[in-house]
Amino acid sequence: MKNIEIKKVTLIEIEQLREISRLTFFETFAAVNTEENMRKYLDEGFSTEKLTPELNDPNTEFYFATLDNKVVGYLKLNFGLSQTELQDDKAVEIERIYVAKEFHGKKIGQLLYQKATQIAEQKNVDYVWLGVWEENERAIRFYQKNGFVRFDKHIFKLGDEKQTDIMMKMQLKNK
Repeated sequence: MKNIEIKKVTLIEIEQLREISRLTFFETFAAVNTEENMRKYLDEGFSTEKLTPELNDPNTEFYFATLDNKVVGYLKLNFGLSQTELQDDKAVEIERIYVAKEFHGKKIGQLLYQKATQIAEQKNVDYVWLGVWEENERAIRFYQKNGFVRFDKHIFKLGDEKQTDIMMKMQLKNK
């Protein structure tokens, strides 16, 4: 898509990050979760108090996808000890790739994914990994199309509900 820019998010843009995070998470999961669990997760997971240390963490990076200067999606990457689970120095975690629903099907998620793999290659890691909700078939197909394979699973807590995430990875180098 023309006019899409991928740019690193700075602390000055925290409100835009909070807004796109809340919007895209809500659009993706509200229909299949309780209102109470969604509200709790949105308030806690995407608060300024939670996002500020993440933006200041040298092992976490956020990137916006913008269309004509409007934020339409974002990417969150974690390195080293900031990874949510594996904390492998030879890996990069894609914690989030989200695109606003009105921009689905326009290859914006693919551009964010390409940015993630470009950074992983620059960091000279062996693989990229992520967790995706087992019921998010659209995202699972997207990652499989891009070479990811399942290797494990873990529990993700949304409010008071435990959900299963499929852990997937893509090798960049042969071991």
